[in-house]
Amino acid sequence: MASAAIDFTLGSRRLLRVPRALATWSFGLEAVLAGALPPAPPSGRDGVRILSVPIEFLADATAHYPGFIAGGRQDYRRHYIDMSLSFAGYLAQFSGKTRSTLRRKARKLADEAGGYTMTEHRTPAEIEAFLAVALPLSSRTYQARLLGAGLPEDADARRTMLETAEADRMRAFLLYAGREPVAYLSLPVCGQTLVYAHLGYDPDWARLSVGTVLQMDALERLFAEGRFRWFDFTEGDGAHKAMFGTHAAACSSLALLEPTFANRTLLGLRGGFDASVTSAKTLAMRSGALGRIRAILRS
Repeated sequence: MASAAIDFTLGSRRLLRVPRALATWSFGLEAVLAGALPPAPPSGRDGVRILSVPIEFLADATAHYPGFIAGGRQDYRRHYIDMSLSFAGYLAQFSGKTRSTLRRKARKLADEAGGYTMTEHRTPAEIEAFLAVALPLSSRTYQARLLGAGLPEDADARRTMLETAEADRMRAFLLYAGREPVAYLSLPVCGQTLVYAHLGYDPDWARLSVGTVLQMDALERLFAEGRFRWFDFTEGDGAHKAMFGTHAAACSSLALLEPTFANRTLLGLRGGFDASVTSAKTLAMRSGALGRIRAILRS
């Protein structure tokens, strides 16, 4: 049974991870948009984690596991891009001010780096080359250092990426400032959907918005390809996803655990922790200190 964990996170920093043997029931974007429940997996020894179920189907999903206790619930807007538009049509979704800001970010990066380039990787050989550059870069990102959410380095993950590339179901991009790699983007393809699996960037280049520049240039290339129907930003909210998405679906992620004493205690602690974080965030927003606190947590 696959292992998973109940995480205690503060902003972008994971403070504690409590392992549990959980099955995963994940809702792809096409299932979300179709309003259909995919087949429910058997429970793991400790339970199941449900990722990105449409909120209107949450009760139906949890009913598959009667007697289990729920915790760690997160409600969010799952952002995605309608790629039936042309790239010009997509750009028209942004305000004039936002379009100007995006152009300015690209010009500033080009000016300070002496130019920038983007490479695209699809075939197994190209994905090998991508990983050779992206994995060392990933190890430096805050996603990897603080959340354990960098590019996976294990042999199984590499094999899966290469097999996906062999079937022409992989798109990956690297951004170079001058000759230095500064950002990467990994997008497996599921059906007609590009899945936003991993975006990371060199923290030394964060002030030049290299992740935003890479996202925009990659989208232009992908729109031009004309193959895909959707670009799925997957579970979780965020300013980057909200800015680039054209639509959003209300979804939830949560854990359903066997009702043991240990699991009840764990979810009770997680609930109390989340409530405390929410209260602290509200106070920080009122005082104007939220931005400074977020910067400290990412350092």
